[in-house]
Amino acid sequence: MQQRNNSPKSSIAGAVVAAICIGIYLFALIQAAVRIYLSIDERRITAEMEFINIADLASAAGVLGFMDEPFIETMNDALASSRTIEALIISGPDGEYAFERHKNQAVTWVNNSPRFINKFEFFPPEPSLPLRIQGLRNVNIQAVAGALDYSVFSRILKETLFLVLSGLTLSFFTMLMYYLLSKPGEKIPSAEIEPEEISAIESSNGPMGLYSPRSNIGWEVYTKDRLESELHRCASTEEDLVVLVIEFVNKIDDIRFRQAAMEAANFFKLKDLLFENGNRGISVIYPGINLETGLEKAQGFQHRAMELFPDGHKRNAVCIGLSSRSGRLLSGERIMFEAMEALHRAKSDRDSSIIAFKSDPDKYRAFIHKKA
Repeated sequence: MQQRNNSPKSSIAGAVVAAICIGIYLFALIQAAVRIYLSIDERRITAEMEFINIADLASAAGVLGFMDEPFIETMNDALASSRTIEALIISGPDGEYAFERHKNQAVTWVNNSPRFINKFEFFPPEPSLPLRIQGLRNVNIQAVAGALDYSVFSRILKETLFLVLSGLTLSFFTMLMYYLLSKPGEKIPSAEIEPEEISAIESSNGPMGLYSPRSNIGWEVYTKDRLESELHRCASTEEDLVVLVIEFVNKIDDIRFRQAAMEAANFFKLKDLLFENGNRGISVIYPGINLETGLEKAQGFQHRAMELFPDGHKRNAVCIGLSSRSGRLLSGERIMFEAMEALHRAKSDRDSSIIAFKSDPDKYRAFIHKKA
């Protein structure tokens, strides 16, 4: 009797399924490693930006009274609202002071002086920054930030496990169906696709034309190239440029999103510089204006947009984050990251649904020089 296990066809099918399964496992491991690395790198950038913002806040609060009750409350609130900073150490003329998100988790005391605890889940402490407080000298602030976002880390591990299980399931059912349906010497037919069909399928996966049919504004994938082009042009003519990222926080259908996009095109008069951003967001590239004018534009559009929806007057129904070039030589990825960070703060801020990322050009240049 001929045994199916030993047939050449079975051997080839088994090798193919094994190769596919190994490919899925390798992909799962590689994508997990890359995503974890990118998450850590993003948190490093966020930590540096948040530390600079906290240092500016400490300088402003210190003018009204260094280490008094309002100053301490301001530092604790800034630390609690930070996404990455775990602890602060402020040194002054009368000693050193520590602020922690979780007590005794990031700071230890040595000879009555606070020191950051060396843990694998922390970045190396940020270089200290001086605080500009009138009447006081040698006042510095230093911070330590967490390297891991455990919610993101957990999600990556779960999705990686799902990929591995998918590979196992695919290999099991493929082999099962093969042994149940095939007969010795029988050729398993394969579906053939004509070249014209392949071309049609590939073309349907990408954007067609300049504008998305869903919103009648630019496709999201075009944002980066156009932003880089406008930044280069503005840098050569020494013009400012503002990026606005608008998000309709409540779920809206395609019809209302198209209405909102049309309203944005009419309001900003820059249809070729408007792009989709996710499922319910719009990115606006606005050359030739500064951040103050950008804030006025954002407030004006928010007022109009809130009239489009029945629940539009609810708090934070339309949130906007802004950033500007402000005389800096920076990439499109950087300014978009700043605007998205501002949008994230606007969505969680209890007082304002429009927040602008305001940079200090001197500090930015020092930061870039330090990174080089």
